[in-house]
Amino acid sequence: MQNFIFENPTKIIFGRGQIRRIGAETARFGGKILLVYGQGSIKKNGVYDQVMASLGEAGLAVVEFPGVRPNPVLSHAVEGIAIAKREGIEAVLAVGGGSVIDTAKTIAAGARADHDVWDFFVYRQTIRAALPVLTVATVSASASEMNAAAVITNEEGCRKYSIRSLHVQPKVSILDPSVLFGLDGRYSAYSAVDVITHMLEGYFNNTEPEASPLQDRLVEGLMKTVMEATERILATPDDYRARAEMMWASILAFNGLTTAGMGQVSLPVHMIEHSLSALYDIPHGAGLSVVLPGWMSRRQGEKAGRFARLAREVFGVETTDDDEAARRAIVALKRWFASIGAPVTLAEAGIPADDIDRIAENAEELAQIWGLKDYTRREIGAVLAWCV
Repeated sequence: MQNFIFENPTKIIFGRGQIRRIGAETARFGGKILLVYGQGSIKKNGVYDQVMASLGEAGLAVVEFPGVRPNPVLSHAVEGIAIAKREGIEAVLAVGGGSVIDTAKTIAAGARADHDVWDFFVYRQTIRAALPVLTVATVSASASEMNAAAVITNEEGCRKYSIRSLHVQPKVSILDPSVLFGLDGRYSAYSAVDVITHMLEGYFNNTEPEASPLQDRLVEGLMKTVMEATERILATPDDYRARAEMMWASILAFNGLTTAGMGQVSLPVHMIEHSLSALYDIPHGAGLSVVLPGWMSRRQGEKAGRFARLAREVFGVETTDDDEAARRAIVALKRWFASIGAPVTLAEAGIPADDIDRIAENAEELAQIWGLKDYTRREIGAVLAWCV
């Protein structure tokens, strides 16, 4: 394992009935807050009422900022930044899933900046300060409630880019698994795909030359847990234990734990998928379930050993031939994605194969920003050809 620094300052408050604590926690960071949420689901499932009651008991002044889309957009976040500055907001509370939390992080960074917030996403500026961010998570997928990253789409040019800074990492996140009971089955499935892809990107694409049994087994164990929990959730949506396992596993998958000591990690599958959800507004998890098996097929020759380990440890493949085991890993993963209702081809996701050149052109710009030099337009197109 390589040298590393692991810092994760987010306080997690986990369990049934814990939303009542958000008011007292938020009050530690300011008396006037911006409440960021989506398009109304928290008002239907009772989470909004719980949050508002707690904020009221804490005596907080609340400015509401609803309307975050499932694929959050820059223009909406810019509106939130203007409100935060005008209203003298002292902290930002996100109540929702990754899209809401990422919007809140963008607002928090932009509210302390005197320039275009998009400069952070294209690395023209560095985040040096942000308003405190707190969250009440209502979807378990992105781990944004316990990491320093945020993703947003600039409608101009359909550019879906990201930021990463400890300044926007949530101070406190409340996770009540029971709020997931009403989550649509498709989004429960897409959440699982997102969690698995987060882990496998680091498992496959790191710069540590020696395998780490510890880190490998963390990924493999979490992946099996996510798969088992997802199957139980789809059969029984109000299975509290399964929801709790999924909620905690999703955070452990992408909070820096599984990649500690593994050197630099790249995310080529996410890079390519960002173009799919930016151009076609499909759910992020649905795009990942298309791209990940295609990317694995394209890279099988060079990564057969890693794919073979996944086949043996997660899917129970017994062959000693690495190439055959790698092939079976791809087949097994693709089959499992399909079994939970996730698309596994561009066509199933409603994306025309004739658009591959357009997607590759869009993705190449992000590949350059992320330093993925091998992912030229031609190489991205070759990956996408395996997704047809």
